[in-house]
Amino acid sequence: MYSAYLWVKSFHILFVVAWMSSVFYLPRILVNVAEAGDQAAVRERLLLMGRRLYRFGHNMFGLAFVAGLVLWLGHRVVGGFPTMVGSPAGWLHAKLALVVLLVVYYVLTGRWLKNAAAGKPLASARALRVFNELPVLVLLAIVWLVLAKPF
Repeated sequence: MYSAYLWVKSFHILFVVAWMSSVFYLPRILVNVAEAGDQAAVRERLLLMGRRLYRFGHNMFGLAFVAGLVLWLGHRVVGGFPTMVGSPAGWLHAKLALVVLLVVYYVLTGRWLKNAAAGKPLASARALRVFNELPVLVLLAIVWLVLAKPF
């Protein structure tokens, strides 16, 4: 059963990495949209890329979420399935709060993409670049919580 646990954990990490690629790259597409100016063809291509990436990210998040649930609660459903959550599990609550923050960030980025496609103005390219760096700090905190399990 430990082998199944490792497979689920591996898939969870893979899907999280794939989702994070969307979290990191979608704001970069918005920077390019903001810099495209009056180049309609470039702008439309970037918006199409953004919509496809946003959809891909949704799918990867869903798969990561399901794998995470199995890791968290699998021992209650499948006999002999190890649990990654011991006592105390405050680190897990902190991690999940940061994941919720990343989800809010991702949804906000998707709304900005949708608004840009509707012709509404975006923030400046500089502001979008700064916004693009925020998830790196949140991801660093998540990785530290998972590895250190400080509380």
